[in-house]
Amino acid sequence: MGWTRAFHYVKHRVNRLPDQPHRIARGVFAGVLVSFTPFFGFHFASAAAIAWVMRGNILAALLATFFGNPITFPIIAVGSTTLGHYLLGQRVDPAHAETLGQTFAAAGHDLSHNFFAMFSGRPVHWDGLHAFFEDVWLPYLIGGIVPGLISAVVCYYISLPIITAYQNRRRMKLKARLEKIRAKLPHLHREKHDSGDKPDAQ
Repeated sequence: MGWTRAFHYVKHRVNRLPDQPHRIARGVFAGVLVSFTPFFGFHFASAAAIAWVMRGNILAALLATFFGNPITFPIIAVGSTTLGHYLLGQRVDPAHAETLGQTFAAAGHDLSHNFFAMFSGRPVHWDGLHAFFEDVWLPYLIGGIVPGLISAVVCYYISLPIITAYQNRRRMKLKARLEKIRAKLPHLHREKHDSGDKPDAQ
């Protein structure tokens, strides 16, 4: 239920953005596309940059990055990495899933070691980071392009008519409300005029 409420909140916020529908849809495209990249920690900045280049709505791009969440990330990561290995012509070792945790651990160890090496003068290590780049990051990046583009295009063409219809409906409701207020104005004016013509009570 929590994720359902979050989805409806994001959808509601996107629909109510004060911008043209095609610009909002472009922002959605940028946010969904970035969700398929391994730029963790930089998804907001990447989505905003792509939306700016496309002249899309930046806030819509930031909201659309929630396409990647703890529910979808495992599917995106496994699918993108597997496809990336295939596109790069790399054979996936059957024991790859077992060694994946070791690859992350080695990369984390190198990051920690190299950070403290800047202050201690010890030699830096790059083997773990190099293995992580070749086995995980690069395949993830290459493999995420195709499903990312497909998902982004689909979300663009789904969101554009929805946003357009939502804005048109809001515009019609606002117009009807204003017409109702205008219709009441002469009546209120007459009441005010009539009350002003009455003699004061003795």
